[in-house]
Amino acid sequence: MELDQQNATLLADPIEYASLLGEVWESVLRGDHAPRSPRPLVSQSWERSLAAEVDPDACEAPVVCERDEVCDMRSNHPLVDAIPVLRQTVLDVADEAMHVMIVTDRDGLILWREGNADVQRSADRVRLAEGTRWSEEAIGTNAMGTTLAVGKPVQIYSAEHLVRTYHDWTCAASPIYDPDTGEALGSVDISGPLRTVHPAMVSLVSAAAQLAESHLRARMAARDERLRAKNMPHLRALRGEAGALLTRTGRVLAVESGPGLHLPERVDVSSDSVPLADGREALLERLPEGFLLRLPGERASTRPQPVLSLSFLDSSGPRAVLDGREIPLSLRHAEILTLLAMRPAGLTADRLAYQLYGDHGNPVTARAEIHRLRAHLGEHVIGTKPYRLRAAVDADFRTVRRALRDGDIRTATETYRGPLLEDSEAPAIRDERDELFASLRNAVLDRGDVEALWSLFGSEPTDDLEILGQLAHRLPRHDPRRPLVTARMQHVLEGED
Repeated sequence: MELDQQNATLLADPIEYASLLGEVWESVLRGDHAPRSPRPLVSQSWERSLAAEVDPDACEAPVVCERDEVCDMRSNHPLVDAIPVLRQTVLDVADEAMHVMIVTDRDGLILWREGNADVQRSADRVRLAEGTRWSEEAIGTNAMGTTLAVGKPVQIYSAEHLVRTYHDWTCAASPIYDPDTGEALGSVDISGPLRTVHPAMVSLVSAAAQLAESHLRARMAARDERLRAKNMPHLRALRGEAGALLTRTGRVLAVESGPGLHLPERVDVSSDSVPLADGREALLERLPEGFLLRLPGERASTRPQPVLSLSFLDSSGPRAVLDGREIPLSLRHAEILTLLAMRPAGLTADRLAYQLYGDHGNPVTARAEIHRLRAHLGEHVIGTKPYRLRAAVDADFRTVRRALRDGDIRTATETYRGPLLEDSEAPAIRDERDELFASLRNAVLDRGDVEALWSLFGSEPTDDLEILGQLAHRLPRHDPRRPLVTARMQHVLEGED
C-alpha cells in the first residue's frame, strides 16, 4: 500500500514529489517539523544508516576493488550463471529508459553494471560503478543496500537517498536468493536520472530476480542429478549399512534407509560427525563433490526387493503388476512411474514437477502425487530424497530401448505395441514417446527387415509412406499382406491429392 501511494504521487508530478522529498529530508536531518513523514521503510533505513555514521552531506561509495579484481570475483560468483537471464529481462528496458542495470554481491559490492552509455558516464561521476560498495553501512539508504537489508524489493526515489549526492537519482532493486541455502546471493538494481523514473521498475526487478532464482534452481537440479549418478556407487558400497549422499552444503540427495534413520532436508557438515535426533552419531566422509554420511554397523532392511512390471506401450491403457499382483493406475501415476523408471538415480520434487507439468510445475503438487502413489504401492517401492524406484523394474519401453541398443530389432518391434502413454500430455513423456518411436522407426528402416517392418505396421493402418514403400518393395509378390500394403499406399496418396 505504501509503495502504491508513492507511485500514484510519482505519476501525478514526479518533479514536485522530488521537491517535497527534499524538504522532508532537510527537515528530518535538522530535527525540524517535516511537511510529511518519510515512508517507514525509508525512515528505518535512515536510522540504520545514521547509526553506522554515514555522512548525508559528504559520503561517497567506497572503492573496494579495482577492475581486474572485479573480473576475478565475477567469474567465481554464483550469480554469474544468472547474468544472461537478467540481461534478457532487464537490460533492454533499462537501456531504452535511460537507466543502467546493476548486480551486486550480498554485501552490496557492484560486480556488474551495464546499460545506457550516457547514464553510465553520469554514474561514474558519483561512484555508481563496479568495484564500489553500496551497503547501507557504506553509503546509506539506496535501493541495493536497502533491499539487502530488508530482504524484499524496494524503490528509492530522489531525496529518499540519505546521501545528498544521489538526490538526482532513482533506483529500484530486489534481492536474489540462493535456491540451495536460502541465503541472499546479491541484488539486481535499475538506476537512472530522476527525470526517467517509472513506478513499474520495482516490478521489473522483482520479476527479474525471480527468473534468475528459477534459472539457478534448474541448474542446481541438474547438478544434483549428476552428483547422484556419479556418487550412487558410494552409497551402494555400504552394502546395506545405513547412509546418505549429501551435497557440499549438506542437502540430502539420496538415502539408504536403516533402523530409525530419519534425516532432515539439510545436515550440518561443518565437522566430521553428525549428531542425530535420537542421540546416535553419524560419520561424514568427504567425496570429490559432496559427502557420504553413514551409520557404521546399522544395517538397512533385508526385505526382498519388490518386482514391478510396467506395460505402458498399449492403447488399452497403462498396466502395472507388483510382485504378481495387478495394480490399478491413474494416468498421472503411470507418468510418474515412467519418469522414475527413466531416471534410476532419482528425481527431486522440483525436477519431477518440471517433467510432469513444464515451466508451470509446482513441486508441492508433485510431492502430493508421490505421497499418494507411495500409499498406493507401498513405501518400500518408492524411495525419497530423491524420489526413486526401489523395485526391480521390468518396463516394456525400457525393453524397447535396450533391444535397440543391442541391435535386436525384432524384439524391439514385437515389444512396441503402441505409443508410450498415448494420452499423456506431460512434457517429458511426450518427448520420450516421440523419441522412442523415431529411434525404432529409423532402426527398422535402416535394417530393412520385413517382419520388423510388418510388426511396426501391425494391424493398425499407417500413413507412413516410407514404411509402406519398404513393405511393398520387400514383401514377396504372392505374400497375402502385400495387397493390404499397396491398397493403403494408394489410399494415402489419394488423400494427399
